[in-house]
Formats: sequence, C-alpha cells, structure tokens
Amino acid sequence: MDADTRSLVRQRAARRCEYCRLPDSALDLPFHVEHIIATVHRADDSLPNLAWACPRCNLHKGSNLSTIDSESNQPVELFNPRTMTWSDHFEILAGVIAGITPCGRGTVRLLDMNSEHRLSHRRQLIDQGEFDLG
Repeated sequence: MDADTRSLVRQRAARRCEYCRLPDSALDLPFHVEHIIATVHRADDSLPNLAWACPRCNLHKGSNLSTIDSESNQPVELFNPRTMTWSDHFEILAGVIAGITPCGRGTVRLLDMNSEHRLSHRRQLIDQGEFDLG
C-alpha cells in the first residue's frame, strides 16, 4: 500500500483501529491497512474497501466476511466500518467491548476483542485517558 493511501486511511480512522478502537499510538507494532473484503474474494484497493486495523484485529479477521452470532448461533456478516456505525453495534462497559447486535456479537467473538491481555491494556488506556470511549 502506498504511503499516501496509508495516511488517508489512518487519518479517516482518527488513528485508531476501526474494529476495537485501540489508538495506534498504544502499540509498538505498526497498524495495518486492512481490506474489508479480502483480496482473495475481490481485488479492490479502493478507499471504500480499506480500514485501519490493529495487527490483532486484522490477523483474527483474516479473509472472513461473516461469523456466527454467539446468542443465536446463526451466520451474520462481520462489522464493516465503511457501511456501518460502530456505536450501532458495540458499546464499552468497564473496558469490555460488548456486541449489541448479532453482527457486533459475532465480530467481538471472531476478533477476540476481549482477550485477557487486550482487556487489561484497554482498561489501562481508559484509566490514563488515552482511549476514546465516544
């Protein structure tokens, strides 16, 4: 991905993961320009198909387009940061990212957003005022 595209995607995302909302300043590892619909499904490097993602969310997401809702056990599409609003699908309660829709629940589970390490790190950032809850 060229530097200009990377910079545009990063700025559009307000420098935080578009899935778990982790600020990119909170990791020593570089964030990824992630293909929402993976190139294995469709070769599309256009801005509407790109998201800013922390390495963990991107690696857990892989080429998946869907997952299973943890409540209904039914297939659901993954959260798409270009066509969906984060707060319509997720909320943060005591540092835990909770899915409030089938899509949100499935995305939280597939991306393992509340693993012990991620939750501890998120709570620390919240306590330090470095994690945007809004």
